[in-house]
Amino acid sequence: MCIVFFILFFAIPINLSSISRLHPLNSSKSDHQDTNFQKLNSGGPTDQHSEPVDQFPSTSPINCDRSHHNYDICSINGPTVLDPTVSTFYVTGPTNSTTLVEKVRPYPRKSENLTMARIKEITVTSGPPSPPCKVQHNVPALVFSAGGYTGNFFHEFNDGFIPLFVTVSSILPDQDFILVISKSRDWWVSKYGDLLRSFSKHPIINLDNDTATHCFPSASLGLISHGLMTIDPKLIPNPKSILHFHALLTKTFSRNHHPSMAIPPKTRPRLVLVSRSGGVGRVILNQNEVEKVAEEMGFEVKAFEPNSHTPLHKGFELIHSSHAMVGVHGAALTHSLFLRPGSVFLQVVPLGSEWVSEACFGKPAKDMGLEYMEYKIGVEESSLVEKYEKDDMVLKDPMALQKKGWSNEIMNIYLREQNVKLDLVRFREFLKRAYEKAKSFMDKEG
Repeated sequence: MCIVFFILFFAIPINLSSISRLHPLNSSKSDHQDTNFQKLNSGGPTDQHSEPVDQFPSTSPINCDRSHHNYDICSINGPTVLDPTVSTFYVTGPTNSTTLVEKVRPYPRKSENLTMARIKEITVTSGPPSPPCKVQHNVPALVFSAGGYTGNFFHEFNDGFIPLFVTVSSILPDQDFILVISKSRDWWVSKYGDLLRSFSKHPIINLDNDTATHCFPSASLGLISHGLMTIDPKLIPNPKSILHFHALLTKTFSRNHHPSMAIPPKTRPRLVLVSRSGGVGRVILNQNEVEKVAEEMGFEVKAFEPNSHTPLHKGFELIHSSHAMVGVHGAALTHSLFLRPGSVFLQVVPLGSEWVSEACFGKPAKDMGLEYMEYKIGVEESSLVEKYEKDDMVLKDPMALQKKGWSNEIMNIYLREQNVKLDLVRFREFLKRAYEKAKSFMDKEG
């Protein structure tokens, strides 16, 4: 589920001069809820474009930029010792007489108090003297948390890997570094190991269970976010986009799983139908009939219902080798990141979820060069018609209802209680257009 519907998350402009001043990290190559929906719909408040006032002079060994709505980012611009037992970085180089102390929670959901309360706070200080160093590193540390909404596939990318890509591209381009991660649980490291190694070749330092002190030439704490599933090239000194992130995914899984990555010749375009089942909501109640119509249209249909145990490379291989993907709005549509540019992505938009569907998946799909299509269900296609009268605001005007506040009750109605039964006559027309686009893509790209 794209939690933006009830969690405040804004795309905030980044002051590049501030970031570059915070992060003069040079290294060798040898070592690495309370949301107002009306604000959401209008874009919400934005940071000022004026130069933020530095908390410390630019020569300070510790600098923090707290000018952004969704994240803080701090840098240690000289030698530092990490004591993971107390979650503290100590500055070991020359400092002035004033002891500097900063605290940061390195997760890009700063505006959400309940979420951030679960993120480990890290202290950065120029005093007292650091404990002795046990493990010496000669490349910088990059520190962040894999807590928060980790476990939800959408947020693992939106709050994790995309901001990690943005941060590395912004402040550590072409540099070697070591990842220091809080909440890097075993299942998470196992699932995302290939992708993590694409950022850094070094073993992860687990901030939660490591007991040895570590020395670094410098460190950066926090992740930069450009907004929902977004990479804004204008905000990166050496411009990068979501297409560069897609290229990283392709390189990662082509390198590590090459034998099965070859795309065999096909006579019919492959359509991946992303499925949902059980009591999670937004289930296609007539999925078998939808599959049959898609096959009649000419597609080879592959149903795909990922779960927390689905190997990432398996999902990538299936979707990257396909020509189209269709599914109801939900976290699993994050797999659209694996589609090749030019392929077709058809999102089924449930009642009352128009804006969130566009923000979470529609705009990113277009930025990635996909042939994006949107099927907005009618009232009669929603299971909510069985529970509410036709003149009830839930059915009659969902947006007006949501403007009064996006409570848990409202969220449950549209995201958890609602299933869909697609009008096969109407949906067939969308599948026909999707097939034409997918067939053209297959003929060109294989």
